[in-house]
Amino acid sequence: MTPAPRSRPRPRTRAETDLGFIPQPAVRWLAPKVLISTGIQSVIATIFGSYADKRELQGSLPASVHRYDDDDELWIDFVADVGDGFDATYSVATLLAAEKLDIDGHELPRGRLLIMGGDQVYPSASTRNYEDRTKGVYRAAFPALNGDAPTLFALPGNHDWYDGLTSFLRVFAQKRNFGGWDTEQTRSYFAIELPHRWWLFAIDTQFDDYIDAPQLEYFRRASAELRPGDGVILCTSAPAWVDAGSGGHTKSYDTFEFFDREIVRSQGASVRVMLSGDKHHYVRYAEHGGDRQRITCGLGGAYLAATHELPQKLVLPPPTSRVREPSAPADYEMAERYPDRWTSERFAAGIFRLPWRNPGFWAMTGIFQTFMTLAVLYGLVQTLGSHGPEGFFGLVASWTPAIVVGFGLVLGALAFARIEDPKRGWPASIAGVLHAAGHVLLSVAWAFVVIWLYSSVLPDGPVGDWATLVIVMVGTPLLVGFVDAELVAVYLMIASRLGINLNEVMAGQSIEDYKGFLRLRIDDQGGLTVFPIKLETTCRSWVTDPDAERHLPWLKPECDPLSPELIEKPIKISRTADTR
Repeated sequence: MTPAPRSRPRPRTRAETDLGFIPQPAVRWLAPKVLISTGIQSVIATIFGSYADKRELQGSLPASVHRYDDDDELWIDFVADVGDGFDATYSVATLLAAEKLDIDGHELPRGRLLIMGGDQVYPSASTRNYEDRTKGVYRAAFPALNGDAPTLFALPGNHDWYDGLTSFLRVFAQKRNFGGWDTEQTRSYFAIELPHRWWLFAIDTQFDDYIDAPQLEYFRRASAELRPGDGVILCTSAPAWVDAGSGGHTKSYDTFEFFDREIVRSQGASVRVMLSGDKHHYVRYAEHGGDRQRITCGLGGAYLAATHELPQKLVLPPPTSRVREPSAPADYEMAERYPDRWTSERFAAGIFRLPWRNPGFWAMTGIFQTFMTLAVLYGLVQTLGSHGPEGFFGLVASWTPAIVVGFGLVLGALAFARIEDPKRGWPASIAGVLHAAGHVLLSVAWAFVVIWLYSSVLPDGPVGDWATLVIVMVGTPLLVGFVDAELVAVYLMIASRLGINLNEVMAGQSIEDYKGFLRLRIDDQGGLTVFPIKLETTCRSWVTDPDAERHLPWLKPECDPLSPELIEKPIKISRTADTR
């Protein structure tokens, strides 16, 4: 059988027939369709994941330790949270695909390994989404080989789990090429032997839950080859150390601590670096008096996340850890973050563009306020009795279905406010109730305005009735819906400043700049160096390059070339604590 070609003919247009995929815009996270669909999928995946855990089924698949210990030095790329909008994802992918990058006086060759650290597609996993938002984009960035094929490994995040991991396993675990990258893994977790007694372990904790028995058995077999003094890079799907180390919930981090005790420390080895994505920013916590690192780098393409409320210090493992025989506690301090605090605060203030960045959300608040206003008007008509059954208010009194829906929305808003973020306790609940009350009061105030216009400003008779109908049915969604969306923006801003909710204030804006990834080097002396790379401005205008060499990106920037820089100076890490 003739093997399939590794690349398509170079495209001459950006049509789907030429590219083989459809470039997608950035996800509008507060659009009603996205909110509803991802919410439902998240609930379903959480419930059914407990009864049909794909990790348990993976125990029947073949698995082995992947070995890349034959070189004096090895370069590794780490990227996470890819597969959102085309412009940001492709900008990062073209940098990863480049044969080398010259940045701030450092020549950084392309990694022989590419580790995707979670959430390889947004908003949810499906074969089509992976093709349009991830695989097709990376194939366009690196369409053909120019030498030995680098290898890609992927660790699933929560968005990869939304279809029960089905699409993820089809895309990443069947040993197919991914553009110029090969894939080797057969499960959602993997162990890689690296040069000079370094190892990379990537664990799949599903929804920050636990490590299943087949996975533990796989890593026990892999760890049998560890020797005292070996260094381990541990990749996880979420940076649980930030919340746990600053006094928050410890359940997820306890899973890491349990893994460290059972798999790594039991063999005399040491986890020198923990890497994760999930949070769409860069932050590095360094061990006080040592060189162990905890690094979050989720800059692969998804919306930018805030950094201005991150804790300055962590204690790991936390004193409240429930793990038996945890490792000795160590203090960690924030060494660097990207974007910086001032930039993060400035971006957070941009949430007031919410109605413009998410017009669907404006439409949703407009419909919400229209039903709410009708419900309030109905209540006022019944209470005040100032209008008979004739005219506009007689019409309102007959719209019983709309009124029922309106009251349902009020109750739903109050219920949502109460359960919005139970992990944050009563402050979050109080803030949520006040937030819901603001929406109700806005409807009440607008209803009184409508009554005043009808009674005192508009003419009597059919003209006044029709004018009032237009005001309620057109003015409410356009004007009051806009104000309601801005009310949400105000709440998100306050919630972010109080540490109640840091995510939606940035997710609602879908910021596509400030992206990046990590490039790691294990040198011939066994030292590990991490190069954090940033791309402050992504390209938004691309043209096809049909006559370029076959391994070069299909699309190139129409204007200025991409300009990567280092986020901070290279970080040097020793394999063992006693060789610093």
